[in-house]
Amino acid sequence: MFDVGFWELVLIFGVGLMILGPERMPRVASQIGRWIGRARRTASSLRHQLEKEIASAESPPPRRKPKPFKPVNRPPAAEPDASSAAEERPAPADAPADEPESAPAEEKDAEQDSDKPAGGS
Repeated sequence: MFDVGFWELVLIFGVGLMILGPERMPRVASQIGRWIGRARRTASSLRHQLEKEIASAESPPPRRKPKPFKPVNRPPAAEPDASSAAEERPAPADAPADEPESAPAEEKDAEQDSDKPAGGS
């Protein structure tokens, strides 16, 4: 990148040592090393992300299975004809509408129980 050789690094280190002194030079060198490491990680991350985006742009998009079509407006339900309404039987006039039709069956059960002897067996 910068084509810095061994002698250029020695010269930079010597100038830095004269300017900063032996006490501050190690701390500054470690900070510079951290900055360079962060810059490299950021550049690498950006490069990988860019390569990933390019690869996804070149490949065709995945095909999705179409969802079943659900109609929004459905036709109204067919109403029963007048002929089928006549086939329905109205409740008998002598039976009250509140009582269920199974009342006669209960009376038959009560009659059968009264026919049995009281001894149980």
